Amino acid sequence: MDLESASQSRESILTAYKTTLFLAYQSFGVVYGDLSTSPIYVYKSTFSGRLRLHEDDDEIFGVLSLVFWTLTLIPLCKYIIFVLGADDNGEGGTFALYSLLCRHSKMGLLNTLYAANDHPSAYDLESPHKETRTSSVLKEFFEKHRSSRIVLLLVVLLGTSMVIGDGVLTPTMSVLSAVYGIKVKVPHLHENYTVLISCIILVGLFALQHYGTRKVGVTFAPILIAWLLCISGVGIYNIIKWNPRVISALSPYHAFNFFSKAGKDGWSSLGGIVLCITGAEAMFADLGHFSHLSIRIAFTLVVYPCLILAYMGEAAYLSKHKDDLQRSFYKAIPEGIFWPVFIIATLATVVGSQAIISATFSIISQCRALKCFPRVKIIHTSSKIHGQIYIPEVNWILMVLCLAVVIGFRDTDMIGNAYGLAVITVMFVTTCLMFLVIVMVWRRTVLLAAVFVIVFGSLELLYLSACLAKVHNGGWLPLVLSLVILSVMSIWHYGTLKKNGFELQNKVCLERLLCLGPSLGISRVPGIGLIYSNVVSGVPPMFAHFITNFPAFHQMLIFVTIESLTIPKVPPSERYLVSRIGPQEFCLFRCIVRYGYKDFRRDSYDFENQLIAKVAEFLQHEINNDVKSGGEMVSAGKQSSSLLDAVVDGLECGAGRRKKVGFRGVGLREEVKKLAEARESGVAYMMGHTCVVASESSSLVKKFAIDVVYGFLRRNCRRPAVALGIPHTSLIEVGMVYHV
Repeated sequence: MDLESASQSRESILTAYKTTLFLAYQSFGVVYGDLSTSPIYVYKSTFSGRLRLHEDDDEIFGVLSLVFWTLTLIPLCKYIIFVLGADDNGEGGTFALYSLLCRHSKMGLLNTLYAANDHPSAYDLESPHKETRTSSVLKEFFEKHRSSRIVLLLVVLLGTSMVIGDGVLTPTMSVLSAVYGIKVKVPHLHENYTVLISCIILVGLFALQHYGTRKVGVTFAPILIAWLLCISGVGIYNIIKWNPRVISALSPYHAFNFFSKAGKDGWSSLGGIVLCITGAEAMFADLGHFSHLSIRIAFTLVVYPCLILAYMGEAAYLSKHKDDLQRSFYKAIPEGIFWPVFIIATLATVVGSQAIISATFSIISQCRALKCFPRVKIIHTSSKIHGQIYIPEVNWILMVLCLAVVIGFRDTDMIGNAYGLAVITVMFVTTCLMFLVIVMVWRRTVLLAAVFVIVFGSLELLYLSACLAKVHNGGWLPLVLSLVILSVMSIWHYGTLKKNGFELQNKVCLERLLCLGPSLGISRVPGIGLIYSNVVSGVPPMFAHFITNFPAFHQMLIFVTIESLTIPKVPPSERYLVSRIGPQEFCLFRCIVRYGYKDFRRDSYDFENQLIAKVAEFLQHEINNDVKSGGEMVSAGKQSSSLLDAVVDGLECGAGRRKKVGFRGVGLREEVKKLAEARESGVAYMMGHTCVVASESSSLVKKFAIDVVYGFLRRNCRRPAVALGIPHTSLIEVGMVYHV
């Protein structure tokens, strides 16, 4: 037995190793494309300004020293060691940090209406460390001051908008820099041709997005690995051939010596040096697709040493060819392998662009789920991996913006200034959020959090100051893009909050409505009515308005509230919360359906079947005395297998055909039979068709935000019924005007 258990243990360990290594292999094609292609433009961007006046070995070695220590401190130390540990049940990114903070304190604004149901059991809030005094003070501060929670949300949305802005800057910077390599061999080629080639590549890249990224990791990983081997091999060749002394530049002495000699010009050049860490945020943002260990193995053992060798080799070449500063990367490639490396470089930039485009789709999907972005069409390109999506509207807007930047700027130096500002802003936002995570989630001392911010935040602020100094020279672009995106997200969220707040304030007591029943002559018609609203108690004003004008509703009525939580995923067993409204003879139910910001939303028919099945389960629990009196809300995920099999049997959707629910063979009471009969009579969906306008007493700013911007977004985004996939023939819309 001991030999068998030892053998099984070895097999499980071997399987875990294989899985981790395969994930590490896949991560090359998804995570590291942007970071790995940065050597193409770092030295060119760094020596593009006044640093051209400083072309001695001390300046070249100083830049290499700064690149080495920046790569070591931020991607290796900050992200690999610390930030990856701040995952939200395996998910990473800005929203993951915000999600952690919201669950461990009352500092969230995205779902405060449903705070009582915000912590599914799968998300354990216990910490191995006792709560510190600083943690308690910070929690109390955020709970007391709503303005602090608003600022925190704006900081999170700022970081998110900068990442979305990267979706415009990364493809343009990467592709244009790679294509400019042609001018090394064809120096007289007109700039218009390089711009045209870049535009054709970008159009092709975005045109292929609708095919999805189902096999992106396996397909693109060989390209990135070939690219990393090429640049590291060329780097070793240049170190040996041109200047082996370049190894001494890894000493921090050369970084300090660089600033002492270059002075203010050296500080200004930091806007180019920061480009060496573009894409480092992707290690955390894409964590949900991989594992901590796989990300760490891929970067530490392959990406990091290959990049260091590439930068060292280019510096060695520059120390002997100072006239080639503006085209140093391609000039440093040996003549015999130039064209193969150029082709691989172009393919690698496409891979890097693909990664940020996919990340942009994912982030916008998360924002939409948390009601921070207008409703857009989301197409799931993989039936197995729900995180792989395609958003047509966003895809074409990104393509138009990329083409506009390429044609308008034409200069990689100006685009580089914009790119650097966007990248370092996202990293600084992550550092600020990590301070709160260390104190409030990890419950470590404020001293440790302060050391983290001082070490990494001060370095990022230094880079940020240099990038801000170039706002007039291209750095304004990410500020404008992020300002527009931030405004759209903030106003959409504000308008949605006002709309939901109006419904809560004007909800109707069910008893009052039922008392009016005889005078209104309310009648019940066969079938099931699903009433969609944001109200979790009482009757939504939309339904009360409908009843007073058309006094009839269905035999079975279910009030449905779709709730978005600030967690990645809600366990299926805890997704549906079902409760009864009023006496049993009324046949009224309420169902709260909870989704995380990375959950896959089912199509309408599948959702309808699941919902009815959960109500049937709820009735079975009542029969078994599992529900206490008083209409207590119960999670309907603990399945009564015999009932669920009977309910789900025949519910499969095939080629658009509807099958009726069968309850045969199940000895249930009359109400469950009524549910089956009502389902066979048909299902109708009811939701409000609201027009939200600012009240007369509102300020001009509020009127502009609600009446102009929010109204424009509501008119031009997808309608709620379309976003939920509700069939048009079964939809009842109730028109109302909300004065907020």
